[in-house]
Order: sequence, then structure tokens, then C-alpha cells
Amino acid sequence: MEKQKRMTKQKKVIYEILTATTNHPSADWIYQQARQEVPYISLGTVYRNLQVLLEEGKICELNYGKGQSRFEANQSPHYHFVCVNCGNVHDFPVEAQSMPQHIAQHAPGQVHHYRLECYGLCGECLEKAK
Repeated sequence: MEKQKRMTKQKKVIYEILTATTNHPSADWIYQQARQEVPYISLGTVYRNLQVLLEEGKICELNYGKGQSRFEANQSPHYHFVCVNCGNVHDFPVEAQSMPQHIAQHAPGQVHHYRLECYGLCGECLEKAK
């Protein structure tokens, strides 16, 4: 039986920050927010607690190859839209069931989970480009 990790004040604050935002923040952003609640928290503590939350399956890590991972607590099925200009990540819902069915039918093995990301210009960047 796996030992249950305790919920420290720091871990609770980090998890609450992630559940309260849809911005897919970096660890640095989470650290800045956490310092408002726990002034003595260190960046190392934030990284350690993010790793524990990942291991517990309470959050997801999004890594788009630009140096900094992003994190989210949204566990519901959804896709991501990544703006290639500003780097913001937006959620959009899984409406049609055709993609999950297609993956399950055509994958060369049993699929446990999958992630779909779309890349382009977000509405705000499109407006600025006009």
C-alpha cells in the first residue's frame, strides 16, 4: 500500500492556486502567487510540491518545449490551443466523441489517456495583427 502524502500548508496553497485559475501557469507564476499567502515559501518548495501533486495525479504538466512547463488542475476531458505568438494556452472542451473513438480504434495498443494540442494565433493576437 502506497503511503499517503500529507497535505502541507504550502502544498494546499499551490493546489488551490491551480484550481482557481485557467491560465496554465508556470512554476514561477505559481511561486509569486503563493508568496502572497505564504511569504516564506521558496521556489524549490513550489517545484517539490508540484512534483508531489503530479505524482498524486491531482495536476497535469504541460511542456511545450520552450523551457518552462505549465501546470493545470483541470482533470476533465479537454483540448489545448497554444498561441504561437504570445504563448498563452487556452482550454476548449471535448464536444465530439469522434476523436476519442478514432484513437481507441486505431491505436496500436491500449490507450490510457491522450492529449490534443492545436497551435495558431489566439483571438487577442489576431486583433493586434489587424
